[in-house]
Amino acid sequence: MSTRIDGVVLLDKPLGMSSQGAVTAVKRAFHADKAGHTGTLDPMATGLLPICLGEATKYSQDLLDADKTYIAQIKFGARTDTGDAEGSIIEEKPLPVFETAGALQAALDALLTQFTGHIVQLPPMYSALKRDGKPLYEYARAGIELERTPREITIHRIAWTNIQWPEATLEVTCSKGTYIRVLAEDIGHALGCGAHLVGLRRTEVGHLSLEHAFTLDSIQKNVHDSSSYILPVDALLQTLPHLTVDEQQAKRLEMGQRVPLNLPSIESLVRIYRATAAPHNFIGTADWRSGVLHPKRLISQA
Repeated sequence: MSTRIDGVVLLDKPLGMSSQGAVTAVKRAFHADKAGHTGTLDPMATGLLPICLGEATKYSQDLLDADKTYIAQIKFGARTDTGDAEGSIIEEKPLPVFETAGALQAALDALLTQFTGHIVQLPPMYSALKRDGKPLYEYARAGIELERTPREITIHRIAWTNIQWPEATLEVTCSKGTYIRVLAEDIGHALGCGAHLVGLRRTEVGHLSLEHAFTLDSIQKNVHDSSSYILPVDALLQTLPHLTVDEQQAKRLEMGQRVPLNLPSIESLVRIYRATAAPHNFIGTADWRSGVLHPKRLISQA
């Protein structure tokens, strides 16, 4: 029997499992009545997958838009049809020769200047983007390649962390919508030998970190101790400014009414708390404009 459970589970997604499969497993473990994730990880990728339970699903969109950090392992000298190790090799090229490890490091470092800041990516055919209601990967599997529109993304930080030629490991912090497989392919193209992704691990989603995540095995073995694994709903929103309102103001917000506040306006999305003891004092989010709170997403108090 499912029960209402509100909160956030930071999962270290295992290799080979789809994001939806991970959500289903966590939902089943806690017997939760509602669950969702904050942005997919490919089955071949591991790492941080924040899973929202109950009322926390209302705020999953806020993390879809967040920056993310990945550790990407890239293999040079070959391209695959999917851009990663799950695909078939479609092209192999000779590897460039470097006289010293220093020369190799310098060459790889030099590549990264063109992949820093605002750059343009062409979404891959093997992606979940839809055309006429059907994901692109279905067309790709049928041998059909469609024209795609390039997208601007932002690479905030990028650096090599380990080089075991012809493989190298990259740490990347990027904006939403970034395809790390495409980044690997584009770096290989720039080096003139092609490349594809052979490993991917997500370490950060917004302000949330893999350091605080749990494995699915750990959760399933200790599910009776749910308090150790489930963060409060507002864990997703800690980067937002916060305001505290009295009980009368809280009730007005919960009825969908605007609430004027005699405070300097910060013209921002804010998280709202009622002036009672935690942990049940989080109300939701509101837009604060011209000294007035406009309720946006409120949690159900039922």
